[in-house]
Amino acid sequence: MTSPDKIWTAGLIVIGDEILSGRTQDKNIAQIASWLQVQGIRLAEVRVVPDVEARIVAALNALRADYDYVFTTGGIGPTHDDITVDAVAAALGVPVVIHPEARALLERYYATRGGLNEGRLRMARVPEGAELIPNRMSGAPGIRIGNLFVMAGVPHITAGMLDALTGQLEGGAPLLSETIGCWVAESEVADLLRETEAAHPACQIGSYPFFREGRVGANFVIRSVSPEDLRSCCEALAGALAAQGHAPTPGGI
Repeated sequence: MTSPDKIWTAGLIVIGDEILSGRTQDKNIAQIASWLQVQGIRLAEVRVVPDVEARIVAALNALRADYDYVFTTGGIGPTHDDITVDAVAAALGVPVVIHPEARALLERYYATRGGLNEGRLRMARVPEGAELIPNRMSGAPGIRIGNLFVMAGVPHITAGMLDALTGQLEGGAPLLSETIGCWVAESEVADLLRETEAAHPACQIGSYPFFREGRVGANFVIRSVSPEDLRSCCEALAGALAAQGHAPTPGGI
């Protein structure tokens, strides 16, 4: 489902004291951003918030007002500090209920794993009116309510939920990119980059400097939703670099 003329955007809320404390290193931002690009949706903002309901609610309401989609990761497990569902329900002004399909899924999953106890049943709680996002890994589903997606914090479980959502969201044309590398200080070609981008308004150029082998260089990443505009911009940038005596390296260094 695509709407090529519209730029679709998403916000992401990463929830968890363990992320903020440094005990756990987040991997979901990168995989969600990459997945969204393939869907034709741009990740425009990320917030990392603690396991505090009021902070989660505030972040949800702020991002819901600004973006087409909002994703959350973390805080949907079986313990007392897994409060994401409660926060989402509070933000939307709806009660929390036990989803019958989620309960049935958990009952089947835990039938040979000690049964469904009170803690595990917490993972069947959803804001009223929510749909489920399948989870093939651990039985506990994610949650979709409107354009809000509540997902696990464990990266491989999140990956499975994203796979289940592939092709289900309306988006624009996927963002394409090409890289050109060059052994040059980015400060020396700053004007060249700015002028090239200005001449190709359908493209954006990002500059990523590095220091290797005792030399300074940079990789320039050109992005566009249009293959034709992307190719034109890449050719113009490579030509301009070469004209100044800086040999471009297609694909990056």
